[in-house]
Amino acid sequence: MLDALLAPFRAHLRAPPARPEAKASRTAALVAVLSAGRPVWSPRDTASLACEGFAKNAIAYRAVRLIGEAAASVPLVLMSGTEELTEHPLLRLMARPNPRLGGAAFMEALCSHLLVAGNAYVEAVALEGRVRELHLLRPDRVRVVPGADGWPEAFDYTLAGRTVRIAQETLVAGADVPPVLHLAVFNPVDDHYGFAPLEAAAQALDLHNASGAWNKALIDNAARPSGALVYGGTGTLTEEQFERLKGELEASFQGAANAGRPLLLEGGLEWRALSLSPKDMDFEAARNGAAREIALAIGVPPLLLGIPGDNTYANYAEANRALWRQSVVPLVRRVADEVSAWLAPAFGADLRLVPDLDQVEALAAERSELWKRIGSADFLTDAEKRAAVGYGETGRQ
Repeated sequence: MLDALLAPFRAHLRAPPARPEAKASRTAALVAVLSAGRPVWSPRDTASLACEGFAKNAIAYRAVRLIGEAAASVPLVLMSGTEELTEHPLLRLMARPNPRLGGAAFMEALCSHLLVAGNAYVEAVALEGRVRELHLLRPDRVRVVPGADGWPEAFDYTLAGRTVRIAQETLVAGADVPPVLHLAVFNPVDDHYGFAPLEAAAQALDLHNASGAWNKALIDNAARPSGALVYGGTGTLTEEQFERLKGELEASFQGAANAGRPLLLEGGLEWRALSLSPKDMDFEAARNGAAREIALAIGVPPLLLGIPGDNTYANYAEANRALWRQSVVPLVRRVADEVSAWLAPAFGADLRLVPDLDQVEALAAERSELWKRIGSADFLTDAEKRAAVGYGETGRQ
């Protein structure tokens, strides 16, 4: 199983290292002066962040899935100049990047990696001089290896204690196509890795998760705050009496199954409940505030996640449109631009992938209003109207 997983990477080990280009940034050498040829470790633990945020928090999980699924539903069209291509090997590659993932699943996973880890890595596999498959690499297993010029010269992929170094040599003869594409969210304090949106919401995630654990503990303790047993008799309880009392309380009165069971006290014992309550702690408001912070850090209007107390959007339709315009569409455009710039040289043409927003149902009302406004502009010619709505003389622009 491990051999089959690592098979696509072995070809990179036998290939000669790429020759560095003469052009380079004047400041790049300073970036790599202390790390040339060695992996640069990410400043965060991506696996732990994904576990605590994506896997254990319902708000973060749903927000990431909401954007990922929406991005995967946007059709991509291939443009060559001003002409739209309906049949092309690049379109077939994007429709089925590899035998395991279809185009929509591939796009959803790629966008989700960017939201959870701040980084996404795509490996291209070539056969007979043509790019045949695209594979996603888990961000927590990938380390950037910067070269002497400061730019990544390789990527280390670690699995089961073994590391494979994927050199960024030319994958297709005559075309500048490196084997790995690294997409990263803007990070102002790191030269190689992106900044995960979940990391920005780390404090809110801790607060929201801790409030859930507090609720669970409250239910386990008969759904009420803790109290104190006060001994009103003379002297003190013996060690044997104390242990017997403690054992009886844990066995007969602790836990959800014993909620509401009457407590029978003897020997001068008195139960006094503590005055601290969830209301005193403003518990629910703090939990909802943390949920809003998580949603906003990822880029989802809180209204779409059922979080109360948010009046920014007048209604659900406006919030949904804001999700698409502020989060989904910019993300899809960026991914399409990056993939186009990476793979276009392998197909020998001036190609670019463009999201087809005309087929996005959530933006249909907005698009209809634009067409109506442009159509009623008598001072525009038909050609100018087509250009204004994103169409050239023969199709999309």
